[in-house]
Amino acid sequence: MQTWTILLAAGRSSRLGPHGPKKQFLTWRDLPLFWHAVRVFAAVPAVEGIVFVFPPEEREQHAQWTREAARRETLGLDLAFAQGGERRQDSVLAGLHALPSQCSHVLIHDAARPFLTPDLVQRVIDRLGHGSPGAIPGVPVTDTIKRVRDDVVESTPSREELYAVQTPQGFRRERLLSAHDRALARDLEGTDDATLLECLGEEVALVRGETGNTKITTPEDLAGMEEQKPSQARICTGWGYDVHRYGEGRGLRLGGVGIPDAPSVKAHSDGDVALHAIIDAILGCLGRGDIGDHFPDSDPTYENINSAMLLSETLAMARKDGFRLSHLDLTIICQTPKMESQKGAIKKNLCNLTGLPPEQVNVKATTEEGLGFTGQGKGIKAVAQIAGTMSG
Repeated sequence: MQTWTILLAAGRSSRLGPHGPKKQFLTWRDLPLFWHAVRVFAAVPAVEGIVFVFPPEEREQHAQWTREAARRETLGLDLAFAQGGERRQDSVLAGLHALPSQCSHVLIHDAARPFLTPDLVQRVIDRLGHGSPGAIPGVPVTDTIKRVRDDVVESTPSREELYAVQTPQGFRRERLLSAHDRALARDLEGTDDATLLECLGEEVALVRGETGNTKITTPEDLAGMEEQKPSQARICTGWGYDVHRYGEGRGLRLGGVGIPDAPSVKAHSDGDVALHAIIDAILGCLGRGDIGDHFPDSDPTYENINSAMLLSETLAMARKDGFRLSHLDLTIICQTPKMESQKGAIKKNLCNLTGLPPEQVNVKATTEEGLGFTGQGKGIKAVAQIAGTMSG
């Protein structure tokens, strides 16, 4: 799964008046409005690149500024550029044609929504990763809505069925491209991309939106901009290490998976060095010490406990702190048992335990060529690297 963003910055801003810069290029906190959204996408490791769709007459000017800003900030994203069209969906189609061939999923975002968070972006990506052809964020409508014709109320739809839809909207690339091609052939027009996918009979999933993810549309919206706080998300990495000696004790478990025909380990808990290293790596991202600080081996509560329960508690702590796990890399180090046949099962279980898709979990195994206590078959160890984003 390779995900890109199409950032729509080609609008005319007609509701803001004919004079002055377009809303997406207004300067806010010393940067163009659209760049605040770019920084958020850059904080989500799953996003590989961005296609910027600029107005035809200003494309080169803004493309040059964008390239320079990306170099200055070491953005870490691939960049591409497209020329906007007459309508929003024309601009989206231009952006779709500018995507690289390896891109499988795409996020469509309005540049005039600068207040999104990495958490919101990741929720949309996660839903796509579970197989949805489309996923859109929305917030429940709180006002009563009336359907009106010629200044006369015709009906009052139930609020329980109404959501205000936001961007970024996420899609499988080939399905969205098919929806746009069909709309073009049949002269269909939709106010958002999800509408075009719905016309194909595709199911579009809803994820929780954010009330702060507002769009700058009218002059009145500008007045509230200083009250908004830009996202302070930062990328975090953590490193974890754990070791257990072999001996009479408990059957070997790694990543929550029982390993047959393996030595027993001496341990207070279940001795799962893989999960313990992962827990330590997550705690490193949070700045919350190590596994012994939270689950000490002096506490009888944790004797022979399933380490998957400890990982679940740690992940809950991470969510409360605003941390979003995005990648896990695990290395198991032992001379015995041989791990090659077990790596697949361990990876699958780690995906289940963390909620990460397979492409964001990696499991490796190695020996130490007969060196040290692990090389002499006296024990086993594991190291884990965790990456994610912290919002707040």
